[in-house]
Amino acid sequence: MKKFVAIVALSAAAVAAQAKDIVDTAVAAGDFKTLAAALEKAGLVTTLKGPGPFTVFAPTDAAFAKVPKADLDALLADKAKLTAVLTYHVVPGKVMAKDVKPGKVKTVQGGELTVATAGGVMVDNAKVIKTDIVADNGVIHVIDTVVLPK
Repeated sequence: MKKFVAIVALSAAAVAAQAKDIVDTAVAAGDFKTLAAALEKAGLVTTLKGPGPFTVFAPTDAAFAKVPKADLDALLADKAKLTAVLTYHVVPGKVMAKDVKPGKVKTVQGGELTVATAGGVMVDNAKVIKTDIVADNGVIHVIDTVVLPK
């Protein structure tokens, strides 16, 4: 019985140790260095470490590399514009891939993303390339392009 109790206690501790918020989950994935740096510059790290839940359409480093360097540098230098772009990638609530429906969805930024599901899921002009990366305060869906508010 003592072994069983010890195993259960260790399992609970392991689960607690694995639980990560959206930011920690993205950083651990290793493909979101530019996104993590942008969140830091915009002062959004604390928000996305908060209780949420959030659904984040996260552009990879390759997605940010598609943005011309001068445009990306200008964006990173303008905190207000950077905050608007980053919060445009965030939807309130935890929306798993199986629950995605085509149409408009309101973002934290205030604008609306257009979601299409024919021939794969698209968010505005970005293709969703990986879904349902679960964090303890939401979910990340990986996209191949940075989307910009209208």
